[in-house]
This record gives sequence, C-alpha cells and structure tokens, in this order.
Amino acid sequence: MKLGVQIPSFSYPNGDDAIGPVLDDVAGIIDKADFDSVFVMDHYLQIPLSDEFPNDPTEPMMEGYTTLSYLAGRTRRIKLGTLVTGSIYRNPAFLIKQVTTLDVLSNGRAWFGVGAGWFEREAKAYNFEFGDWTKRFENLEDILQIAKQMWSDNDGKFEGKQFTVNETICHPQPLSDPHPPIMIGGMGEKKTLKYVAKYADACNLFMRAGPEALGHKLDVLKQHCKDEGRDYNDITKTFLGTVDPLNQSADEIIEEVAKYKDLDFDLLIVNMPNIHQLEQLHTLNDEVIPAISKF
Repeated sequence: MKLGVQIPSFSYPNGDDAIGPVLDDVAGIIDKADFDSVFVMDHYLQIPLSDEFPNDPTEPMMEGYTTLSYLAGRTRRIKLGTLVTGSIYRNPAFLIKQVTTLDVLSNGRAWFGVGAGWFEREAKAYNFEFGDWTKRFENLEDILQIAKQMWSDNDGKFEGKQFTVNETICHPQPLSDPHPPIMIGGMGEKKTLKYVAKYADACNLFMRAGPEALGHKLDVLKQHCKDEGRDYNDITKTFLGTVDPLNQSADEIIEEVAKYKDLDFDLLIVNMPNIHQLEQLHTLNDEVIPAISKF
C-alpha cells in the first residue's frame, strides 16, 4: 500500500500570506520523500469536513486546478490530482483541457479525480446549476465519456444526455499513457461504483466507513466489473482517511491502517489537522510508510 496526502484546508498561522510558503514546504517534503501523491479538494467554499477541520465557508479555499499547477511547478516526482472535481463546476470540455494541461506540464503526473458533486450551498453561492441526483449523475457520465473521446484520436462531435461538444479536439494529448488515470470518488452502489467499473481506472472510498463497509463496497465493485466484462484487478483501489501524527503515535496509525490490509487497497490518501506543522510529514514518511508498504 502506498501513501498520498490530501490538503483540504488552507487556514494557516500568519494568515493568507502563509498559504504559498506552506504549500511550498509541504510539497517539497512530500516530493523528496516516499509519498506517492498529493491531492487537493475541488471546492470554492470550505466544506464541513470533521471536528478536526474548520467548516466555516468563509475559511480560505483555493481553486483546485490553479493550486495543482502551482504544485506541479514546485515538484518533480509526485502525482497530482483533485479529490474530487464535482460534475457541476465546469464546462466538461474545458475541464478535460485543464486536466490535460496539468498532465503535460507536470510530465505525465496528473490524476483525473471526478464525482457527481454534493455541496448544494456552494452551488447556490456561485450560481452553478446543482440539479437533482439524476442530473448530476448524467453530468458525470457525460464527462467520463467526453474525457475518453477527447483523449483519443476521435475529434468529432459528442452528444450526451446533458452536454454537447461540437469538436472534441484536444492537442496536445496527455503524456500519461494512455491518459491521466480516472478516479471516481464516492461509494454509491448503483451508480458511482458502476461507473468505476465501466469508465474509471480507480475508485476512492472513505476510511471512516470502516473495514466491514469498505469490504462490502469492494464486493459490489467486483460484481459491477463482472457485469461490465472488466478485470477487477485492473482498478486501483484507493481510500481517504484522517490521521493526526501530532496526537497519534506512528504505531497507532499503523494499527488503524492494518485493519484494511486484507482488502488489498493500493493507495491510502490521508489528510491531517494542521498540515503546516511539518514534523507530521516526517513521521509519516519515516515510520508509517515503511510499515504500510508491506500491506
């Protein structure tokens, strides 16, 4: 199992002036250490995360793809992605062009994280069309199909249930082979995991649900793969959790992650309170990564 880092909060001591320097420090450590990847949320307002993180919508929140471009310029090795982009935020062809640009300028290090979207307050605040559950999932399926077409030699028209693209021209093509891995975030059994089996290269589940629930979700994904004629082993299994190395020992974190080792996850992505306290990253790199790499 590999370890990645999600940065979901930009509330740092010394205010907004500290955001750039903190990201520089975090990215520098992660890139030089043994972490696999770094992810940011794709939100415009801070979301309700957990007791550890602020849920005031006026807290600082950075736009995802601008931030990833900044991080790409500060790193050379780690993979970069959103966890995850909602289907309501951008014109889909423009979104795929953003991901492609990130991939080319980072020398093939982009992930394409995407989901249906859920934060209705944010949509209303920025006047995005939120739509109902059905519309958001139709958006998502169109986006997945558009990505596949734009990352191919088919430059023709796309007409989906919600979106039309008159010409799916995308040059340069991604440097990733065959394209940036598509990761779908969420645990819905009827649509989300079905779309993983049909379109995606990776799933992202939530550690907070516990090992029994995640085991069930992976069983559902296996069945969807069978129905789609897809090899389940071709899908990268990832999950997102919160750790607190300032208040948890490395052994405690390892013990918690060990509960999931029989589920054969490929990548654990962690966020943590107060990521600006950089000693946490050293603890994870020096003590946790060597242990979970054996899982």
